[in-house]
Amino acid sequence: MQKVLTAAEMREVDRLTTERYGIPSIILMENAAHAVARVITEKLGGSVKGKNILILCGKGNNGGDGAALARLLGEQGAFVDVILFGKINETKGDARTNYEIYCRGRSEFEPDDWSSTEYGDLREINCRKDWDSYFSTSDQNWNVVVDALFGTGLTRPIEGWVSEVLHDINFLNDTQISFFNYDRIRVAVDIPSGLNADSGDLIGENFWADITVTFTAPKLANILPPASRFSKKLLVADIGSPKELIEGQQSNTYVSELEDGIFWLHESRFSDDSYKNKRGHCLLIAGSDDYSGAAVLAGNAAMRSGVGLVTLVTPESSRDSVASRIEPEVMVRGVAETDNGAVAEEAFDELTELLGKANAVAVGSGLSQNESTKRFVEKLIENRRQPVVVDADALNLLSPFKSGNATVKERARRVDGTLVDTRVSALILTPHEGEFLRLLGTDDKEVLNDRVAVVREFAQKHNVILVLKGERVLIGEPGGKVVVNPTGNSGLGKAGNGDTLTGILAGFVTQAAALDIDIFETVVAAVYIAGMAGDIAESKHGKRVMTASDVRECLADAFEELNVSNS
Repeated sequence: MQKVLTAAEMREVDRLTTERYGIPSIILMENAAHAVARVITEKLGGSVKGKNILILCGKGNNGGDGAALARLLGEQGAFVDVILFGKINETKGDARTNYEIYCRGRSEFEPDDWSSTEYGDLREINCRKDWDSYFSTSDQNWNVVVDALFGTGLTRPIEGWVSEVLHDINFLNDTQISFFNYDRIRVAVDIPSGLNADSGDLIGENFWADITVTFTAPKLANILPPASRFSKKLLVADIGSPKELIEGQQSNTYVSELEDGIFWLHESRFSDDSYKNKRGHCLLIAGSDDYSGAAVLAGNAAMRSGVGLVTLVTPESSRDSVASRIEPEVMVRGVAETDNGAVAEEAFDELTELLGKANAVAVGSGLSQNESTKRFVEKLIENRRQPVVVDADALNLLSPFKSGNATVKERARRVDGTLVDTRVSALILTPHEGEFLRLLGTDDKEVLNDRVAVVREFAQKHNVILVLKGERVLIGEPGGKVVVNPTGNSGLGKAGNGDTLTGILAGFVTQAAALDIDIFETVVAAVYIAGMAGDIAESKHGKRVMTASDVRECLADAFEELNVSNS
């Protein structure tokens, strides 16, 4: 997991890097430019020689990064056009230094003239007329367009003619790409200009990036929608700030990463003496007369997760329907049901033995809703001795959620005549936004405007792990940490994917409980890997065609990709 910093925290890290560790800020700027240059070089096939590159620069440090980048790319043989929005003699500090290095000490230019340098050309633009004059006469045949205009310091909308310039640049690919017969790459330095670094909200016109290279740590606008939509790929570059300075910042927001999945797979790896009981027993309580398919999807996904055993409990009248469609490795058991074919309260007593054997439980997929089922769910949670994943109808039966819903009955039990203390086990809630509003007891969608804050508050208040599904899944835990998951796509917004995620989560948590792996880290890894499987399914089938079953089948590809990344 990578810590997410605010713009102010990032400035503090930069300051402390210089003051405590003696690393000059000009070196940090140089390292940032090298990081972006490496990305551009890689995207252009390993060399920038002979390529045409446009760099849009501002007067601040983001523009200084751009000027240093222009020099580096020019040294490697690229043809670089630098557009400075302002005047060199208006720049200061490290940015001024890099402009002067780029221009070999020259600092005065006529607005309508180019200044040719050893590394490329630079032009000062100060109004719409200047831009139009340049834009209309240029070939516009750039292989790469780099945004180094404003960086993380912007808090208000870009207005006037500069906003219009961004609009022109954003639509370049639509107007010119067929003529030049190549893909133009758009790269943002640190953050696409026009975004507020500390918010996922849009504040006005902004740069549309194919790649954003951010420095030291992600910012909220890099990872939270809708702002995150304006960069197809995010890369975080280490430019020399010590990790302890990053971890020392107050932020308790993180973004999950590939290493989280790799680490979890390593921790849960198969040993030579692995067998079904060592891998854990997963108990799923799902399905009803009208929704047996949800139980099948959840059970099959759990079985594919690497768990040792999966038992699916469903109403007796649904048992044959479920058993005929589910993977043969999944055990199916029918229990007492209500008149409308849902799990009844009486089923709790029937499951005493199974609940004693299970390492983790999931409840809710296709469960249906009535008072008897509600009492069953309440008993299950109140008497749990292992982690429980709660989804779908089980969430609705617990709504609005009260802190008491998460409480475990404290009692002792006897095992082979020995008194053993029970422990409070993790309760993992997995709502989509509609279900979350019901848990909150409101229909006011504005309470979700700051999703990170509301997830943090709910998890802390109720002592639960909360998995809020949506365009970017958020995972909160009782200590206040919130993790943003970057994997997945809109093709997952179809029927059955919630049940598949429940099965995957249940399978992962079961293995974690059996192998003594941290439950929160397990939930983070499960969501990340499930999203990876969704992304692989999209690449194979496309969003329009992909199904929840495709996502389950692509789990194997995700595991393989993580294993290859770790080799």
